[in-house]
Amino acid sequence: MRPDAPIRAYVAVGGNDGDVETNLTEALWAVDALPQTTIRAQSAFYRTPAWGRTDQPDFLNAVVELQTRMTAPVLLESLLAIETRFGRVRSQQDRWGPRTVDLDLLLYGDEVMDEPGLTLPHPRMHERAFVLVPLAEIAPRLVVPGRGDVATLLAAVATDGIEAIP
Repeated sequence: MRPDAPIRAYVAVGGNDGDVETNLTEALWAVDALPQTTIRAQSAFYRTPAWGRTDQPDFLNAVVELQTRMTAPVLLESLLAIETRFGRVRSQQDRWGPRTVDLDLLLYGDEVMDEPGLTLPHPRMHERAFVLVPLAEIAPRLVVPGRGDVATLLAAVATDGIEAIP
């Protein structure tokens, strides 16, 4: 079932393997080309220290705001297909390892859902400076359901080592 009105969704974009800036830029073009979906805002790219598993190169991260008529599950499926197209292999054994492209659906309107494979809002976004810094650039007053506004969430996390790429 398709939403009647366009929905604002936010997607985190990241990577640290290969020609990262080119991969992320081309992945964003692919996101913008999705049916009934348009990128409405994009943060700068930020160089961020590796998180979870720190023995790997720094990441580039950004966040985009989408306007979409896709349902959340269809949008997520489309994002995962783009990751695969760019060589991303998801592995439970190396969950926080290097990746060519990572596209995480953070928010889908004000939806709160917990289904197999899809939890909204993203369950750990409020803890991750590499998500909150670029999200605050484009939507500082955005409210994350059940967590509060982005600016307040950002104030509660360490942002050491995160720098905007000119």
